[in-house]
Amino acid sequence: MSKRQLLLLSSSNFHGHEYLQFAKDWIVDFLKKNNADKVLFIPYASAKPNSYGEYTEKVRSAMKDWNLEVTGIHESPNPVEAVKQAKAIFIGGGNTFLLLKTLYEQHLVEEIRSRVLDHGVPYIGSSAGTNVATHSIHTTNDMPIALPPTFYALQLIPFNINPHYLDPIPDSKHQGETRAERIKEFHYLNSNPVLGLREGSALLIDDDNSATLIGHTPAVVFSRENSHAEFPVDSDLRFLFSK
Repeated sequence: MSKRQLLLLSSSNFHGHEYLQFAKDWIVDFLKKNNADKVLFIPYASAKPNSYGEYTEKVRSAMKDWNLEVTGIHESPNPVEAVKQAKAIFIGGGNTFLLLKTLYEQHLVEEIRSRVLDHGVPYIGSSAGTNVATHSIHTTNDMPIALPPTFYALQLIPFNINPHYLDPIPDSKHQGETRAERIKEFHYLNSNPVLGLREGSALLIDDDNSATLIGHTPAVVFSRENSHAEFPVDSDLRFLFSK
């Protein structure tokens, strides 16, 4: 089995930065290390009708000065073949339920999993694209506007992530559940850990020997046994693979 190479972003946007620009150095370094200058972009998380071209152009425009060539999977007559030929895969944000449903419909779940885990193709996810890289999409923040055949996802990693993680606001008058409370509900019925990724952060995975929190904000690890623990940027989170 080849080394898995993953860059899992909490989001594509970060306050004070243009689209993807806060993650430019991470993306460029990640792809350069993996000798990939061509990126297959998968826009299936977009719920807006006929928007795949617009979404892909947004990514292409952001990366145009990075010496990276971006192709949308919808531009290929055969999505499975496009994944088989991909030098790098990037799945963007949007609605996680719609994204996973479409990946199953296009017969891409096993194909992407094989390319990443068996062939070492680098994978970049952002928001919904990060959600589907995990064990399941049970900890997404999105509304279920579409129904995938299962909530189990690409399973490139054996734990879950909650992108866009938000801390409880002190003295808030909001009476609904906090993000932490919702994750606690998840752990009543599920045992795998959940990484709460705040915006501006990412998890960089190099095989099982390196899983590093990078970015501008600390992260929170939730587990059934220990409730939650805070981890600063540059923390080694490889222990999540053994949970």
